[in-house]
Amino acid sequence: MSNSKICPDYSGEYYWDSYCKTLDIELKQCIDEGLDIDEFKETFENAIKMPYSKEQADLADELFEKIINAKVKFDYKYNEPSDLESIKVLRKPYTYKKVTLTDELLYEKIKGAWYGRICGCLLGKPLEGIKTNELYPLLKETGNYPLSRYVLSADITEEMIEKYDFCLENKAWADVIECAPIDDDTTYTVLAQILIEKYGHDFLPKDMAKIWLQSQPIEKYFTAEKSAYRNFINGYAPPYSAMYKNPYREWIGAQIRGDYFGFITPGNKELGAEYAFRDASISHTKNGIYGEMFASAMISAAADAENVIDVIKAGLSEIPVTSRLYEAVYDIIEKFENGVTQEECISFIHNKYNEFDPHDSVHTIPNALIVVIALLYGNGNFGKSICLAVQIGYDTDCNGATVGSVLGMLNGFNSIDEAWVKPLNNKLDTGITGMGVVEISDLVHKTILHIKNKEQIK
Repeated sequence: MSNSKICPDYSGEYYWDSYCKTLDIELKQCIDEGLDIDEFKETFENAIKMPYSKEQADLADELFEKIINAKVKFDYKYNEPSDLESIKVLRKPYTYKKVTLTDELLYEKIKGAWYGRICGCLLGKPLEGIKTNELYPLLKETGNYPLSRYVLSADITEEMIEKYDFCLENKAWADVIECAPIDDDTTYTVLAQILIEKYGHDFLPKDMAKIWLQSQPIEKYFTAEKSAYRNFINGYAPPYSAMYKNPYREWIGAQIRGDYFGFITPGNKELGAEYAFRDASISHTKNGIYGEMFASAMISAAADAENVIDVIKAGLSEIPVTSRLYEAVYDIIEKFENGVTQEECISFIHNKYNEFDPHDSVHTIPNALIVVIALLYGNGNFGKSICLAVQIGYDTDCNGATVGSVLGMLNGFNSIDEAWVKPLNNKLDTGITGMGVVEISDLVHKTILHIKNKEQIK
């Protein structure tokens, strides 16, 4: 035994948890970023084909050292920094006509934002992971196409369970739950509230990392967040926690975490985006960061804006005009303003981003575009918009939740039909250690306190 080497069990580690098993994703990510890795591409392709082993892991380590120091190609058209000051320099200002926020209206909007997020998440949660080749037939079979309400357990027959490859059993259907179920799309919003309660508005990225470690075990985190969590444990502090062996660094994980920072900065989109940056930088880079800043800034603006177009353009004004995300979102806005139909926009998404490819289906950019399409073509109607966000596919619960937050904030709680709210019973299961199920009304109340505390500091 004294001469034996101790190695991990290369037969048991889950796909997402091993860097060398995700080199295919890393390669796509590097190409997206315009990194000059042409001389390593063949090595990448050979490593991807290797069986999971120490040899593959060692080769992956060598590749990581190459790409972490790789330069961006000279002819790459985008400029995408991951530090806040450089991001600020590359923004394009946008102003909009503002409404007056009374205390009563603010409460109505914050309540709408919380309920909007939770309802949108619940709509998409049972359908998370389904592809549209099965989603559309399923909805038609349940008499719910176009999607206009929650899919219920009562809609699902034994024949359907047998017919579809997508698992339809043991889902959080709205007619079987007792409260809003555990979901990372809502848990992160609560974690952000815990962050502000503990560290205040001057929190640092490292504070958010501490909250993660204290609140949930690593099994509750996925993709970029799980990579970052492991990096925290191994001593990589932000922003390096986002960079080290993290092929998911531009995936949607940060974009779903920005809502609370928008909640507590109503009408101050720049501050909301800055808070979102501090959070996103612990696990993401470049467009992964911009996605959270965009979402948070939209929600901040929705508190005092008059319409969806202003909300989206206000969100865009907080990210670099030189980024892939800015270009992609602005392209959708132009399509909408030039009369391109909803169906044509949706086809554009599906033609450009492969929903069967994990890198495409969970990447920040296509999912941000789905959010924008739902907001634009939903015409400000809460139900129509969250249904459209979910029906397009990809990350259904994430997109439904973000659209729900934006419209709940823009139009207030009274704009959300009782049919969406009733299944929640005013309760949310947070899944957070020592917290469990909480009342949504308490989350709303504490949010108002966090807004007022910041105002007092001013």
